[in-house]
Amino acid sequence: MKRKILDSPQAIVQLVKEIGFLPFFANEIEGFSIEENCPRELWFSDSVDGPWEWKGPVIRSGECLYGKFFRNKAGFVSTEWFAEFANYRRDGYDFDSRMDEGIAPKKDCDVYTAVAQHGKILSKKLKDVTCYRKGGNVGFETVITRLQMQTYVDTSDFVYMTDKSGKTYGWGVAEYSTPEHRFGYDAVTKAYKHDPAYSFELIVEHLQAVLPDADKKAITKIISL
Repeated sequence: MKRKILDSPQAIVQLVKEIGFLPFFANEIEGFSIEENCPRELWFSDSVDGPWEWKGPVIRSGECLYGKFFRNKAGFVSTEWFAEFANYRRDGYDFDSRMDEGIAPKKDCDVYTAVAQHGKILSKKLKDVTCYRKGGNVGFETVITRLQMQTYVDTSDFVYMTDKSGKTYGWGVAEYSTPEHRFGYDAVTKAYKHDPAYSFELIVEHLQAVLPDADKKAITKIISL
C-alpha cells in the first residue's frame, strides 16, 4: 500500500473511508496499518496527541467502527463496508439466533446481553455486571474479542477518567456497544440478503483493487474470521 501521512484523526477517517478497512497494527500487507503510516514522533508523546488518543475522535466521527476486527487485533472498518463485513463474519446469524439455536457460549451470551441492555457500557462496569472483576469469572478478554471478531460488539469510545480538578489522566477506558445500537438495525443488516460467502468475495475483490500490491492470500487471512 502506498504510504500515507496520518497526522490527525481526520486523516485516519479519510483513509478508512477511502479503503474501507484499516488495521491499527502492522500485518502481512506492507503499509496497511495506522502503525506504519503515523509519524513515530506522535506515538507516546507527552506534548501532543497521537494515534492512541485519536481513536476516540475517529470513532465519534460516525464514519467508521473500531474493534478487534483483524485476527483478534484492533482496527477500523468504514460504515460503507461494515454491513458486508458483518454479514460475512456473522454467517447469517443475529446474536439472538445464535442464542436460540444454542451455538453461542454462555459467557458470550452474558456479555453480549449486558452490552445490548445498557446500549453503551464501560469495560469496568461490564466486567462488574458480568462478574469478571468480582465473582470468579475468567476469560473476559477472550469473550469480548470473540464478540468483536464476529461484529456483534464494537468499541464505541474511549473515556478518560478525571481527577478532582477535572483533569484527565491515564489511559482511555474502552466503552462497548453494539453496531445496531449506534447505527440502527437496518444499516447494519442491509447485506443480510447476500450469501455470507458473496460478501466475503466482495470485500476481497475491493481490497485487491485498492491494495494492488497485496497478495490475495494475505488479504484473505486478514479478513477471514
